[in-house]
Amino acid sequence: MIKKVLLTSVLCGLFCTVGFAQSFLQQQIQYPVFQAAYRQKDSILRKEFEAKGLAYPPRFIYIRSFKYDSRLEVWVKNNPIDTFTLFKSYRICALSGALGPKRQEGDYQVPEGFYYINQFEPRSVYHLALGLNYPNFSDRSQGDKAHPGSGIYIHGSCVTVGCIPLTDSKMDEVYILAVHARNLGQDYIPVHIFPVDFNNKHSVSFMDKSNADDKANRQFWGRLKEAFDDFNTTHRLPLILFDQSGDYVIKENNGSEELGKHIASGLSLQMLEEHKDPTLQSQ
Repeated sequence: MIKKVLLTSVLCGLFCTVGFAQSFLQQQIQYPVFQAAYRQKDSILRKEFEAKGLAYPPRFIYIRSFKYDSRLEVWVKNNPIDTFTLFKSYRICALSGALGPKRQEGDYQVPEGFYYINQFEPRSVYHLALGLNYPNFSDRSQGDKAHPGSGIYIHGSCVTVGCIPLTDSKMDEVYILAVHARNLGQDYIPVHIFPVDFNNKHSVSFMDKSNADDKANRQFWGRLKEAFDDFNTTHRLPLILFDQSGDYVIKENNGSEELGKHIASGLSLQMLEEHKDPTLQSQ
């Protein structure tokens, strides 16, 4: 009975805001699937964060995924200038396509590169889903310009034709964390998708052998590895830009407060999509 009263109080606190603009969390929790996930998992996530000495809910999250290793990681922090801490790794349930970037509609490829969440879908046919801003400038420049494809999601269930499925239970957690971060002001949640975990020698060996004659892929992966190595060393997101041909350009995050705010808020991602250098802009 006490648990029901407490839960009712929590939900009332989220819903009972007549006359005031709804927060993003309040908007999302009106949908039955997310409401059920929130009821079941939010308190569990809070306990897991507390057990790891992490503040809950997180203000900033960073998602990175490794295709060949079938793993998705969620990193968190609470201040722009802080370094990220790994919260949890999730097993990816199914994959389609091969190693290498997505270049055209219908190729069943999971994209590789640097993206952000641009859509929250609490009514997905795949339980819950987070949409990515594929195709970005690089994809549009180097892929099929007329039909590069679209509709790439991290989602529940265990089927895929080019997305990243986690199963419903795992997706509940990732979606809740993303909603909290968005609710607290992180408008652009970064998602980096790599072909392999570059620290896993077996994975790198497979990648190299299976693409020994593919110069374009190897050059592309070299740029992705720059960002991977930079983050692994500093636990700060590097600044990622494009050149005129759509190639990624990686700039080291020097830990300055201003640059940290740009990257943490997602402003750099917005400007990246507009092909601008956020280091030359004022917030």
